[in-house]
Amino acid sequence: MAANWAPDSWTAHEARQLPDYPDVAALKAATDTLRSHPPLVFAGEARNLTAELARVAAGEAFLLQGGDCAESFAEFHPNNIRDTFRVILQMAVVLTFASKLPVVKLGRMAGQFAKPRSAPTEVIDGVELPSYRGDNVNDIGFTPQSRVPDPQRMVQGYAQSAATLNLLRAFAQGGYANLAQVHRWTHDFMGRSPWAKKYAETADRIGEALEFMAACGIDPETVPQLAQTSFYTSHEALLLPYEEAMTRQDSLTGDWYDTSAHFLWIGDRTRFEGSAHVEFLRGIGNPIGVKCGPSLEPDVLLRLLDTLNPGRVPGRVTLITRYGYDKIEGSFPRLLRAVTREGHPVVWSCDPMHGNVVKAANGYKTRPFDRILAEVRGFFAIHRAEGTHAGGIHAEMTGQNVTECTGGAVDVTEQSLADRYHTHCDPRLNASQSLELAFLLAEMLNAEMAERRRAAA
Repeated sequence: MAANWAPDSWTAHEARQLPDYPDVAALKAATDTLRSHPPLVFAGEARNLTAELARVAAGEAFLLQGGDCAESFAEFHPNNIRDTFRVILQMAVVLTFASKLPVVKLGRMAGQFAKPRSAPTEVIDGVELPSYRGDNVNDIGFTPQSRVPDPQRMVQGYAQSAATLNLLRAFAQGGYANLAQVHRWTHDFMGRSPWAKKYAETADRIGEALEFMAACGIDPETVPQLAQTSFYTSHEALLLPYEEAMTRQDSLTGDWYDTSAHFLWIGDRTRFEGSAHVEFLRGIGNPIGVKCGPSLEPDVLLRLLDTLNPGRVPGRVTLITRYGYDKIEGSFPRLLRAVTREGHPVVWSCDPMHGNVVKAANGYKTRPFDRILAEVRGFFAIHRAEGTHAGGIHAEMTGQNVTECTGGAVDVTEQSLADRYHTHCDPRLNASQSLELAFLLAEMLNAEMAERRRAAA
């Protein structure tokens, strides 16, 4: 257990990006309600994820983390949950088949409701109102009443997270993830993508392998792993009153765990020294992530790692790089070398989304697919040069046929952004673009593994 730590010790530190609730009594009532509710995830599940991430840190697995930029109450629907889950399954199959590495599947789902903002207010047509901070804080509608932080929204967020987790567990363990269903995970609207055809070819080869195994007596009835998968949830631990209320002491170990998700991360705006968010995350037993951007200096990161993982537990910390396609090669190697030199057993994951936002001529925020891919290629190239493992990808994506990021084989143009631009915050990869990214990732990961095998020969 962390020394001199309690679930509320963060309140003695500087907290940025938190809403100013006008009704303190209502805030206490909401957090008291959350404390009385059952946990969403369990300590044993979080420990299992740490063990799986330890394999990623050792170069024996790959982390696939993906999902919504910001979940919403308005778009809550079982089909949306299913469609994102099935694309993540497709991506994982592609990566595993190419690299022969197990893939740790981690959704930005069942709790990703709070968003940091670059400014506390926003102005539209000369009207200034508080910024939208995610559906568990306030409403996206641009009215004074909508933008007042309402603590009861945290309780609604809990209920939606519980329902989402229930469905995800059913999908993961109830047969939907059966490898025999690999052809059925493809969305109908992806038919015109050349990557859908390539996926079908991969699925055919997997089917042939399963038929051979079945002939040898190995099938989902004898090996349940063929019909099930492990799937974990994650979100940014931004809204600390909610996270504190969901933190419970494990009856087996006595350690504290944030039961709102299996994996929590600290954002680029809240990982500063003396941060309330750092103080909170240092005391929970969950595996955690840290976003690393151009402003992060190596010595600051090393002190942060000593704070968050003083015991240097493998799999405890995932460092998520977010630079931009034109900055990663100039900034990332310094961090990588410093962490490697000090021997911290971290997972390195690439977030190629947040550093590549541009504004289209028609005013829509977008992320060009070629820039996303360029940052991923830079990430892999740097790891190859340093002899380290490019351990994961962190993508904002959806299983829906949205038009939010430009480019890709099924070309989304600036002119077509308005067709299906549904995000509540930042632009997401659609299902076709996500699958395309998986195949391109697979090529890079396969090259890394082949190089590693040659070096070992």
